[in-house]
Amino acid sequence: MPDHQNRRNAIKNILVGSAALGSSSMLSSFSTAQHSKENQLEFKGNINHSVCAWCYNYLSLEDLCLAVKKIGFNAIDLVGPKGWPVLQKHNVFSSMCNGAEINLVDGFAEKKFHAELVKRYEEMIPLVARAGYKNLICFSGNRRGMDDETGLTNAAEGLKKITGLAEKNGVTLQMELLNSKINHKDYMCDKTPWGVELCKRVGSENFKLLYDIYHMQIDEGDVIRTIQDNHVYLGHYHTAGVPGRHEIDESQELNYPAIMKAIVATGFKNYVAQEFIPVKDDKLQSLKDAVMLCDV
Repeated sequence: MPDHQNRRNAIKNILVGSAALGSSSMLSSFSTAQHSKENQLEFKGNINHSVCAWCYNYLSLEDLCLAVKKIGFNAIDLVGPKGWPVLQKHNVFSSMCNGAEINLVDGFAEKKFHAELVKRYEEMIPLVARAGYKNLICFSGNRRGMDDETGLTNAAEGLKKITGLAEKNGVTLQMELLNSKINHKDYMCDKTPWGVELCKRVGSENFKLLYDIYHMQIDEGDVIRTIQDNHVYLGHYHTAGVPGRHEIDESQELNYPAIMKAIVATGFKNYVAQEFIPVKDDKLQSLKDAVMLCDV
């Protein structure tokens, strides 16, 4: 998920990089004539690919749907109910739904937010199920002086109030692991062991962790071993280059093909979503390159 500064920087960088496109040329590049299957990538079928919508918000959601279909995959992360009709029009799957959270800092770790969160999730979970989707994001929020144990106790108590409904509707709640060193200061769920312990206390197959590779490389490292040891609690993955949160190319430190192979080896069948902020001139080529790199 984006923080406010990254969102502002993303918009600034994207607008600068795409100013020369012009609206008519942009739309024509997504024309039906250019959507022939000969131009699409042929994937190995081991990774289900997706992209986070906010990283390409210089495009309309409609144009992003056309872009991902042109590349050859059909899923977009972090789209709420207002955007679902657009995805459905283009047969694009909402691989990680959002919209029930209050924000990233007011979450399940604090009891004072439970009543509002439970109300929001009780409304959203059936909507996700009726739309045919499976994943709904949630957040711990900030610790605000709480120790780990207090946060765990509070979060488990709040989540248990909605996991039964999630189970009934076939929806998996996914709490995102975010770094507290750079992007999300004071965030509670900033380490895999804390998130895994929360999963154990909640005790439901319909509550898992969204393992953000970028965030966890910053806060704890040892990515592949962590995935291997904890994969039963990991329900979704996000990518981005470290440092900088940009393209996952040779400019950054992570070996994404090796990470993807480790994920595949665990038997994972859900989605891996690209969540980097593209800075190269051809931003959709950056997305295509990242998807190709991760298709192991």
